[in-house]
Amino acid sequence: MDEPALIEAAQRGELDAFNRLVLQYQDLAFNVALRVMGEEAAAADATQEAFISAYRSLRGYRGGSFRSWLLRIVTNACYDELRRRKRRPAVSLEGLVEDPEIDPALGSADPADNPEVAAQRHELIDAIQDCLSGLPPEFRIVAVLVDVQGLDYDEAAQSIGKPLGTVKSRLARARAKLRDCLKAYGELLPAEFRLQNEVVP
Repeated sequence: MDEPALIEAAQRGELDAFNRLVLQYQDLAFNVALRVMGEEAAAADATQEAFISAYRSLRGYRGGSFRSWLLRIVTNACYDELRRRKRRPAVSLEGLVEDPEIDPALGSADPADNPEVAAQRHELIDAIQDCLSGLPPEFRIVAVLVDVQGLDYDEAAQSIGKPLGTVKSRLARARAKLRDCLKAYGELLPAEFRLQNEVVP
């Protein structure tokens, strides 16, 4: 059964069809939530809330990109969770990415890598997540959708319910902030990025 047929069946109340849609999108939804929230438990909570909300709202889906529709619910769930946590201290990111070999959102390790290269790759992934987590939520979500998950600008705009110009503006500012943040991790960056970040007298 193709996706439109699954959506129609789910809208009629067929739970099996909705569960198949969940299976199709749960990795994407969780990875977006993980990059936005910065910790697995919070990402799991936000993802679960998003799918519950999607199930309740499914009859209101009127076509277009289902992925964008669902990601808008995921990003809203993340915003809600971030608002609840606003006054709490920042969460440590140590050990966040426990297994880069199976982390599709930030790249995979080469099985041929020696332990030193694998450790450096792990440190780089942690550095990127650290910098992502330091972004304001509205910038972080756009960076995750476009630069991590590979959505185009239009789909990202649909996913956050904002105009295309807002997405481009937020993404430009997010990338600038990420570049500044990653300068502190210069030794972890590939050589071509270190050269770009060097200050010319």
